[in-house]
Amino acid sequence: MALNYIWIAFFVIAFIVSFTKLVFFGDTEAFKLLVEGMFNSSKSSVMDIALPLAGNMAFWLGILNIGEKAGAINFLSRIVGPFFSRLFPDVPKDHPATGQMMMNFSANLMGLDNAATPLGLKAMGSLQELNNDKETASNAQIMFLVLHTSGLQLLPVTIIAQRAILNSKDPAEVFLPCIIATYVATVVGLIAVAIKQKINLFDKVIIGWLGGVTAFITLMVWYFTTQLTKEQIGTVSSVISNVMLFTIPVVFIVGGLIKKVNVFEAFVDGAKGGFETSIKIIPYLVAMLVGISVFRSCGALDYMNEGLRWLCTRFNLDTRFVDAMPVAYLKPLSGSGSKAMMISVMQTFGVDKFAGRLAGIFNGSADTTFYIVALYFGSVGIKKSRYAIPAGLIADLAGVIAAIFIAYLFFGYQP
Repeated sequence: MALNYIWIAFFVIAFIVSFTKLVFFGDTEAFKLLVEGMFNSSKSSVMDIALPLAGNMAFWLGILNIGEKAGAINFLSRIVGPFFSRLFPDVPKDHPATGQMMMNFSANLMGLDNAATPLGLKAMGSLQELNNDKETASNAQIMFLVLHTSGLQLLPVTIIAQRAILNSKDPAEVFLPCIIATYVATVVGLIAVAIKQKINLFDKVIIGWLGGVTAFITLMVWYFTTQLTKEQIGTVSSVISNVMLFTIPVVFIVGGLIKKVNVFEAFVDGAKGGFETSIKIIPYLVAMLVGISVFRSCGALDYMNEGLRWLCTRFNLDTRFVDAMPVAYLKPLSGSGSKAMMISVMQTFGVDKFAGRLAGIFNGSADTTFYIVALYFGSVGIKKSRYAIPAGLIADLAGVIAAIFIAYLFFGYQP
């Protein structure tokens, strides 16, 4: 229901703003921009997202099917089972969804977006099999979605690479701030959903796992920041990501060979569902991306930013962070949009200036909540998202606030 009202708001706000521009300011291009945005985004959602996704979906679902037949998914399920059984009490022990969710989270941690999406859609499909009300999101699906949208990532390779392309003196300097901000978003999202679902967060297993993850992240941050040079951080991050991306299919294939699985047939059987899923999500992608496009094209984001700048000025607050805020506005709506805005901010204000650094941290602090809700729930036919969007936005807001404070902590002394 929340997604319904938000989608309506995109169009109504866009019409009001554009009509005001036309009637009171004589802007004859206002509605032309809206129409162009509608056509371009509807085309892009199919040609640039859905169809390219079909190839990735086919490949990774095929690899995942090999892993399931080889027993790798069950192995992962047993490892994380005690922890996930607390967070997902409605998911039976050793259910394939547990291993699939773990694969999705692992891919996200390593910044492997191409693998994370197909694996996540497969996990959502498995959770849907356990869902009694096929049109309404279950507790397990909401928990999974919010943890996914919080965007926990240990290797922000894309952001570091983009900063390098724009000739940053130290492309990897946002590495640590990105990890801290996204971890804050994930923990806050987890707590928000756990409170709603009455999950006992003081369970010793949950505390043990969260403590272990926190210790791992702390150790990794320590290693990267003390044992590697600044130039090495970006290189090592990229190497680790690519090694992981290729290691997963190799391990599954070798495992299938050891288990005497017909690997090729298993791959083909799994890959068949990739195209079907990609076609199924097209209406949801078109609806969401067109709505986001008209909201951007009308200039509403610019007005939001100027309003925030005025408010900060009234309270005598530093306004440097406001220059990067368009990235934070767009991040829950569109990954490509927020990336384009990040690049724009870096080019406009300087990649090594405060706004440029904060733009990168914003882009790495969370994931695209609305896009992911439309994509993941749309793939299994869920129409009622319940509190998934508010919980996801709470995590996003926590990531944004954390990113601002961390940016001032690390770079506040610089212009």
